Amino acid sequence: MDPKVITYYFADDGRIPNHPSLPLILYPGALKEKSDRIESIFNENNWRNSWTNGVFDYHHYHSNAHEVLGVQSGSATLQAGGEHGKALSVQAGDVIVLPAGTGHKHLNASPDFKVVGAYPNGMNYNLRRGEAGERPQALEEIGKVPLPETDPVYGSEGPLIELWKHKERD
Repeated sequence: MDPKVITYYFADDGRIPNHPSLPLILYPGALKEKSDRIESIFNENNWRNSWTNGVFDYHHYHSNAHEVLGVQSGSATLQAGGEHGKALSVQAGDVIVLPAGTGHKHLNASPDFKVVGAYPNGMNYNLRRGEAGERPQALEEIGKVPLPETDPVYGSEGPLIELWKHKERD
């Protein structure tokens, strides 16, 4: 198995911290033939506390948990990494893993756009908007978030394991 992934690194922009060493990972079309099973696949790979909805239309991040988003239906353009980050076009079957601290928001979406979100080990997550008063605590929390034990799509042998463990050693 050699799944195609694309990685993006985002610097702290002064408002959205992003993760200091882990990249966002995009798995284009990874679950295209299984878009109706995204939530169960995430859950089977121990990414739990799942939900199905859209993505907020304002910049936000989670400082205490990594997050996976699997596009169940429709398409959208998501902004990752804050105001000066990257616009990512996603469609049904695409999966994005956001390391703790990585900003994201939806710029536009088709009417049928739905994503499934989940967190490693079913971690509870917070919601940060990049406000000045939250920054010191958020930076501390980001540094304490453990690496996931499994890749949300491919389990114990997935690309996330290699990409993120390698970056932790750097």
